[in-house]
Amino acid sequence: MSATITPTDQPVPAPDPSRKGLPRLLAVLLRPAAAAASGLLLYASFPPRLLWWLALPGFALLGWCLRGRRLRAGFGLGLLSGLGFLLPLLSWTGEEVGPVPWLALTLVEALFLAFVGMGIAATSRLPAWPVWAAALWIAGEGLRARVPFEGFSWGKIAFGQADGVFLPLAALGGTPLLSFAVALCGFGLYEGVRQFRTYRAHRTVRRAGVAAAALAVLVPLVASLAARPLLDDSAEDGTATAALIQGNVPRLGLDFNDQRRAVLDNHARRTEQLADEVKSGKKPAPDFVVWPENSSDLDPYRNHDARDVIDRAVRRIGVPVAVGAVLTPETGPLRNTLIQWDPERGPVDTYDKRHIQPFGEYMPMRDFARLFSSDVDRVRRDFGPGTKVGVFDMAGTRVGLVTCYEAAFDDAVRDTVLHGGQLIAVPSNNATFGRSEMTYQQLAMSRVRAAEHGRAVLVPVTSGVSAVIRPDGEVVQQTKLFTPDALVAEVPLRSSLTPATRMGIAPEIGLGLLGAASLAWAAALALRARRGEQRRPAVP
Repeated sequence: MSATITPTDQPVPAPDPSRKGLPRLLAVLLRPAAAAASGLLLYASFPPRLLWWLALPGFALLGWCLRGRRLRAGFGLGLLSGLGFLLPLLSWTGEEVGPVPWLALTLVEALFLAFVGMGIAATSRLPAWPVWAAALWIAGEGLRARVPFEGFSWGKIAFGQADGVFLPLAALGGTPLLSFAVALCGFGLYEGVRQFRTYRAHRTVRRAGVAAAALAVLVPLVASLAARPLLDDSAEDGTATAALIQGNVPRLGLDFNDQRRAVLDNHARRTEQLADEVKSGKKPAPDFVVWPENSSDLDPYRNHDARDVIDRAVRRIGVPVAVGAVLTPETGPLRNTLIQWDPERGPVDTYDKRHIQPFGEYMPMRDFARLFSSDVDRVRRDFGPGTKVGVFDMAGTRVGLVTCYEAAFDDAVRDTVLHGGQLIAVPSNNATFGRSEMTYQQLAMSRVRAAEHGRAVLVPVTSGVSAVIRPDGEVVQQTKLFTPDALVAEVPLRSSLTPATRMGIAPEIGLGLLGAASLAWAAALALRARRGEQRRPAVP
């Protein structure tokens, strides 16, 4: 007779510690992975992709990561989110100089987001926490735009919203309000999901929490719809016909600087070709022409050949031309200058770039930076900043001037409008960054600036993408990369000021103070709770 073995008689295998440890490890890694993913979603919301709405789930995921966390965890998770966002967004900064400058810049900028993450964690248990979290994000953007080395504004959430439904808010409160609305809506989405899950689990929720979540989502959307009439592209002061020249460069990268005469000849040649097209009736006659930044890296005040080339092209087209040049005085710093060149009188006015690029146009801490990259010595002589606001009177049209990198700075663009600019020109040189996403990111900035100030924006670029943008942020003409071209367009002239232009820095200050007040509130509550624990009598 054979014996049977019951289930209880079977040998019990020894527990596998790895099976218990793996879920625990996954749980530990879940929030860090989600924080990095939130940053990747923010990055994916930026051009050249048309996925502006990905910023909303990006902030929602970040809110899930940070809510209820300790300060140290908030710092670490904020840093991971910042790296996930900025590492790919700023990859173009290493296009020609290698990964070290790119990684160093990204780490410095991500540290700002780490402190923002810490602040959001600290305030995440306050009532209406999405408001405080969004305000702290704006405080971080404002600080990042000012320090170190006069700041670095690249990566403002507003600059990824040129195609989004929130764009009209730029005209109401500038880039700070636009960024705030996107962050608030995203954090509100997470709070809405959290309240829904609480209801499913307990069949009850706090009405105040539900109301806060609903308002965080609905108020930005309703405000955007209400602000849409501010995007006005009517020709208040008539129109002007503007021409943009994209002469192209001989080859990509930093080496284009070694072919300065070829770059100048390209822009002069394309201007003369435009003159022939106008004469034959193929293109309308422009009232003025704008060349890109660095279209003449030969100083026309000191180089007679360069002066003759420019003068011949300007006389041929027969209208004022804004020429981007590098001036090389015998002493003192170099100047990144726009020169207004009249067909009869030659150079009549100049604008020196005011916000110059650290580690690009000038080299702070040169000896220290050389420890990380020998490319610092490519900048043999530093540029110096200008001091006056640039507005050229070109054939009766007042053209506000913002040179390339300056488009990222709120004050640089606003100043030109307050000084009478009826349209804005952003001459740029992106040839150093090849076919990277940089040129599309910068074009999106100009689109947001158009909507912010209610001005047409002209973007002539040495190698592309050059574009004509209407005051509502719509691109009506643009060129291809690394293709000689000329754009001619009739653009509206405007003199009214949007609420954003009138208020200037006020919305950013207000939102920053709101964030600071939330931190003080959270600190006071934490201190009160700690004192209460200390006074609680010990249980015998």
